[in-house]
Amino acid sequence: MTAVSRGISFHESLAAASLHRLVDAAVICGVVSIALDHTHEAALPDLLTITAATIMVYHIVAELSGLYRSWRGSRLRREIACVLMTWAYTVPILLGVGLVTQYNAEFSYASKLVWIVTTPAAIAAARIVLRKIQQRLRARGFNTRGYAICGLNELGVQLARNIESAPEMGLQLGGFFDDRPAERSAALPVAGVSDPGYSSDPSHSRVGNLDELVHRARVGAIDIVYITFPMRAEERIRDLLVRLGDTTASVYIVPDFFVFELLHARWTNVNGLPAVSVFENPLYGVDGLAKRSVDLLLGGAALAIAALPMLIIAAMIKLTSSGPVFFRQRRYGLDGREIRVWKFRTMTCCDNGESVRQATRDDDRVTRVGRLLRRTSLDELPQLFNVIDGSMSLVGPRPHASAHNELYRSQIDGYMLRHKVKPGITGLAQVNGYRGETETLDKMEQRVACDHQYIREWSLWMDVKILAKTLLVVLLQRNAY
Repeated sequence: MTAVSRGISFHESLAAASLHRLVDAAVICGVVSIALDHTHEAALPDLLTITAATIMVYHIVAELSGLYRSWRGSRLRREIACVLMTWAYTVPILLGVGLVTQYNAEFSYASKLVWIVTTPAAIAAARIVLRKIQQRLRARGFNTRGYAICGLNELGVQLARNIESAPEMGLQLGGFFDDRPAERSAALPVAGVSDPGYSSDPSHSRVGNLDELVHRARVGAIDIVYITFPMRAEERIRDLLVRLGDTTASVYIVPDFFVFELLHARWTNVNGLPAVSVFENPLYGVDGLAKRSVDLLLGGAALAIAALPMLIIAAMIKLTSSGPVFFRQRRYGLDGREIRVWKFRTMTCCDNGESVRQATRDDDRVTRVGRLLRRTSLDELPQLFNVIDGSMSLVGPRPHASAHNELYRSQIDGYMLRHKVKPGITGLAQVNGYRGETETLDKMEQRVACDHQYIREWSLWMDVKILAKTLLVVLLQRNAY
């Protein structure tokens, strides 16, 4: 959505951000006080120094991560994830400064552990409590605003349902307004929604026409207007904006982008001109840095643990079949750039040209050792090198052979969009059963659909769940050969 008139919630957002800053500072002060109880030599100057340093660095990082932006209408889990991410970057900075200044040496490990673990938990708990208080107040009519939807259509109905499912937004529906005949919207599925502004009969949900909308906005009965006219109705939108310009209501245009498959939509600014992304990489800014940090940390640890097993596997491959131990296949990486993916060789051949045949059940090209490696996915272990060098991630769409990309990009709409993020050793498609051979076009379409879902809904928590499920998939599934 893009605002086309000044927002009336600026002062509310500023007050909420200030409250959150004060609460976070109080929580940090309390946790530092508790943590220093485990260091007997700690005194008041230590409490003040550590508290001030923690608050300062935390707030600087929070500005970069966007923690103090308005979370109105956002899911609580996203806000909590931002808190944890902010703290995850704050801790290394503070510990690094303490290490350089030798200040860390004065405090016990128990104090440091309590400080590191308890602070984010306490801040997250405070956020949850504030949200609950906010919801209770808005449920009782405090800090609520009335809104109207201009356009009784499917998009308008969906918008109203989205707002109703987020009571913390504090918005109350004033009804639908439209200048079209009521019978044109008689088939809309608006039944079953609890808000009094709705009815099983769409004409009952409709309060009036555009003249009535403008009148209500002028007298202050409506605070916010959402315009859900289709983008092709440019003249109707332009005329309505001119008329609403004589009111103090905040006006938002909700473009009907649902006609497109949004991969990762976000607003941006091109030298003052707003634009919305339709196909975009979700891993920008702090999110991209966080994912890369996890890849390096977990990937490096996994590589250290797998070093000995990989040496044993390499010896088995060399002793049981002729050919190289490793196979580097040409595949597409981020933004469609070609990468070379490391794998243990599991076949008697190394197809890497314009035609690559997928492995099938009882494929005579697969060696005896290779069959075991493919069934257990141990042949993928060398891809940890790709993760370390940055060409791949631990989690992401599985990279396909370049030949397969060229084949499927002409058969599946949006196929190449899976390359808007780095490919992964495992992915959402693999833990949902789309692992191994894709002998039909339908199976590949389902895999691509999972890849698109991953890009749209990405979060660090999603990566953690996929990694955990991957272990179960490798142990229980048998469709890799």
